[in-house]
Amino acid sequence: MVLEQNLSLVKKVNRLLNWGHWFTFFNILLALLITSSFWWSEPLPQTVLGSVYLLVNWLGHTAFLCFMFFILTIFPLSLIFPYQKHVRGLGATLATIGMVLLIFDAYVYNQLGYHLGSASFDQTLALLRAQVVTNLRNFVLIVTLVGALLLTLQIWLSNFCWKKISRLSASGVGQPALALFFGSFMLSHLLHIYADARLNFDITRQDNVLPFSYPATAKSLLARYQLVDLTERAKRQADKLSLEHANRSSQLLSCQAGNTEPTLLLVTASITTEHLTLLQQQGLRSHDQHFAPNNAAEALLNLLYGQFKATADAAGALQTMPAWLNSVNTSDVQVVNRTPELNSLLPWANTALSPARLNIVFDADFSRHWSEYQQFSRLIVVPLHSENAKFQLAPVTAYLRWPALLSQARQHGSQQLDWLPTLLGSIGCETENRWLGDNLFQPETLPKLNISQQDIISIRKDKMMILRQDGSYGVWSAGTLVPLNDPLNVPMLVDALKRLEE
Repeated sequence: MVLEQNLSLVKKVNRLLNWGHWFTFFNILLALLITSSFWWSEPLPQTVLGSVYLLVNWLGHTAFLCFMFFILTIFPLSLIFPYQKHVRGLGATLATIGMVLLIFDAYVYNQLGYHLGSASFDQTLALLRAQVVTNLRNFVLIVTLVGALLLTLQIWLSNFCWKKISRLSASGVGQPALALFFGSFMLSHLLHIYADARLNFDITRQDNVLPFSYPATAKSLLARYQLVDLTERAKRQADKLSLEHANRSSQLLSCQAGNTEPTLLLVTASITTEHLTLLQQQGLRSHDQHFAPNNAAEALLNLLYGQFKATADAAGALQTMPAWLNSVNTSDVQVVNRTPELNSLLPWANTALSPARLNIVFDADFSRHWSEYQQFSRLIVVPLHSENAKFQLAPVTAYLRWPALLSQARQHGSQQLDWLPTLLGSIGCETENRWLGDNLFQPETLPKLNISQQDIISIRKDKMMILRQDGSYGVWSAGTLVPLNDPLNVPMLVDALKRLEE
């Protein structure tokens, strides 16, 4: 009697597991329809290899997600609670919830550029709030309708698979499908290893398109056996990034005539105690949350070209006058260099000050020429670069005699990249292309972004995150540079990198 009961239990469990495999198979097909929408938010690959990777990654990773869902839910339910009606009902309910979450993740990815997760909770909540506030009735109607349709479909699939187990098993579909999905999963990781080692961006840029996607990487493995030079690899990767966004320095301006007050951006090597006393006497107020590179050439690129340089050859790019400066009149903007150490970096700069609407002056000892500078009612004094050797971008103190700008700079934070769009915008100069920095009078909601050498630096409020080219990262307090034990904030990084989009 006990033997018969055990055999009956084994048969129930086997039948439930067999049903679970076919139920998962049909859910893989349904999930493939949903995950295909993730690719609508991304540009298609430009090469044949990139297209092959897209296909096998889509098939393999989607099947992997569904199979893991089966292993974590239906499989243990079938073993612990082998009652077919209950397991089938729970399976249909759980699958419905999973599909709704997958659809919602696709919507979030389409809108924000990253997936659901604890790090993106605030952004996701803000997106939901916007939908509820603007169109509550349609939102509730769509969610209810989609949920009901999916639940109906899952119950039908559950019943269909249970009734047709024998016919499905005899169809001969199972083994080829398993080979296709498993083969696609393995091939996608092998292709990613190859692409990662060869810097094939057409493949590696697809890394985070699908949810829970963590493709295999070649860097650590090859470097361990000294089969690839990570330093040279980083240089090639940075060069590619620089070339892709170098056109920002060549953007042209159109300036409207106006009677705006003359503005002076005074850039000095450092602010001494003597300088500080002078600035305080002249009524300038301090702004501490301003960030500057610790490299003079990179700081000049930020200030005069509105761009960053990912490679070490920043000095070479400074030999040519910025194209935007050629497109404006000298009565609108002029650049003056009175710092001998910068003569080799800025051979095209003027040496005499003939006031324009916007004056950018480099003067290491500005107290000697203060009689010329004090006439400007809108005055900014800022160190060219930071003295912090540890951080490639670090806070410095700027001084402003411009209450409206000081208020905006303190509220949103600033970096050297922001001065050009802010000051040019203040005198009515506009450009068709987007600056990498902010016009502080019209700041974007995106985090600050800078790239120094091979490090990607993102700043939002009092948090600074640095992502190094080897994949390591660190999070610090932006104002004090105290290390924080925070995880990598992918949404913050993705939002910052949106500044690179044309």
